[in-house]
Amino acid sequence: MAIKDALIPEFDHEMAVTRKTLERVPEDKPDYKPHEKSMSMSRLAGHVAELPGFVTMALQNDSFNIRPAGGGPARQPLVMGSRKQLLEDFDKNVASMRETLSKASDESLMKSWSLMAGDKTILTMPRAAVVRSFCLSHIIHHRAQLGVYLRMNNVPVPSVYGPSADENPFAEAMAG
Repeated sequence: MAIKDALIPEFDHEMAVTRKTLERVPEDKPDYKPHEKSMSMSRLAGHVAELPGFVTMALQNDSFNIRPAGGGPARQPLVMGSRKQLLEDFDKNVASMRETLSKASDESLMKSWSLMAGDKTILTMPRAAVVRSFCLSHIIHHRAQLGVYLRMNNVPVPSVYGPSADENPFAEAMAG
């Protein structure tokens, strides 16, 4: 089995449940933070939506520099302006990543990729590990944070791997 064939079904599942979470982000609380050190809701939602785009870049390049020569940010952070814009950005990034991943050979997925800060290498790992950690695990982590933000704002939290306090997709199956 090709590496991509093992990653794509997990990617598809995680992106579908991530979209369900993003669909619930309230537009009227962009500055909400559960703690002063936390990201705002609009920035956290934007970060979740932008992450698949980072992986597309990782599959197409040998490295990414978060502090490139000349200063300034390497990329402009995505911040939710509206739910429509957020979902459009997410869908575009997911489609791009899925297309790039579907064309990736085992050889390219095993090629090393590095995260840089100026001239310092922060980490180097095979691109397949970048997909798993920087995309899937990273999105799962921030999606869970976003679920806490939703709960704290009385927004129903979607079912992801099983029932949430607000949704139980297994209730019908268990009742009959």
